[in-house]
Order: sequence, then structure tokens, then C-alpha cells
Amino acid sequence: MKAALLIHERVLFEDGFLIEIKVWRVPELVLWSSHGLKYSLFYGRAGIRIVGYDNERGKGDHRHYKQREQPYKFVSVEKLLADFKEDVEKARGEKI
Repeated sequence: MKAALLIHERVLFEDGFLIEIKVWRVPELVLWSSHGLKYSLFYGRAGIRIVGYDNERGKGDHRHYKQREQPYKFVSVEKLLADFKEDVEKARGEKI
């Protein structure tokens, strides 16, 4: 079984910032994650990540907010998307 793309969304804001969300179902667990998903959620623009959530191999589930990186407790895709949206709204100073 190959990785299957479950979600791919891209939103470009008028100010040049963008959101890109990708979630895949993977055949094997990603190292340091306890679920069968690989994900990458990004808010920023070229060369600048303001908010990011991912489960990079060897790091497991974690989030980036501005210059801070910290572990993230993955519960569900719905919670992941809600937490990401909350961080983006906080960073932008507005509802999206």
C-alpha cells in the first residue's frame, strides 16, 4: 500500500501569506508517532514559517509557532486542524 493523500488544501491571502495543509494515510507508522498519518500544516510565506504542525521522521508530532518548536499531542485530524486554525488566527490577529 502506498501513502494516500487524504487532505490537500491551499489558501492564499491578499497579503501574500498562505496556508497549505496536507494529510496522508501511510502504510507504516512515522517514527515517533503513534498513528498511521503523515501531515504537514503550514502558514507563512516564502522562506518564513509562522505556524507549522508536522510529524517529521525522527521528531514525531510537533508544532512550530513563530520561532518556538514544541511537542504536539496528536488526538485526531479534526483536533489537529482546529489547533492549527486557532494558531493561525492568533498569528494573523483575525478570524479565517
